[in-house]
Amino acid sequence: MAEACAIDVVVFDVLGTMVDEPGGLRAAVREAVPEGDEVTVGELVTVWQDHVEHEQRRMEKGSRAYANSEALDREAAERVAARAGLTDRAAIGRLATAAQRLAPWGDSLGGLARLAQRFPVLGLTNAGRATLLRLNSHADLRWHLALSAEDARAYKPAPEVYRLALDAAGCPPERVLMVAAHAWDLRGAQALGMSTAYVRRPVGDPPRTSDTFHWHAESLDDLAAALTAA
Repeated sequence: MAEACAIDVVVFDVLGTMVDEPGGLRAAVREAVPEGDEVTVGELVTVWQDHVEHEQRRMEKGSRAYANSEALDREAAERVAARAGLTDRAAIGRLATAAQRLAPWGDSLGGLARLAQRFPVLGLTNAGRATLLRLNSHADLRWHLALSAEDARAYKPAPEVYRLALDAAGCPPERVLMVAAHAWDLRGAQALGMSTAYVRRPVGDPPRTSDTFHWHAESLDDLAAALTAA
């Protein structure tokens, strides 16, 4: 664990860290394809995730022009529908908006509220602006400010996305804490000098032994306790 400095602003990843993205996607696929068993649903979720990750990598390499998360989700929904033999356009359309209806983890709302009493709190997500608006409403995520990577026309871990938060924070990067359940996300923030906190979730990307994040927490409640004590 790296030596921590004083924190002025706390920035949260949203998808996977504050809300259950894989679980919500599984529920949406199960709703769209009710005859599918758990194995089939899992395979369809993988089709979705592989498409989104592949297209984001293409954008990172410059082989595809930027497209926001809503566009990628529509493409992924069409791929799932083609694999499942789903032809109901209304069902496909609802599936494409699954990211707008993700449930918060059990400690997300309480931990966020507790930290918001002490720090300005920001959401920073790869979700597009329209998805972010509706997801915040659905999950009752109450930020002081919520930022979409769409404003940078890139996806984390591109540095320009983290700069959105740093510009909004208006303080040195080491006094801005990035909180995520994805080690790759924290490495991206760390590259710009931000402080980092890994929060364990049932999903996500655990740290490597070589990672030196400032905080490691089992929950947002644990992180809130550590930060408020500090």
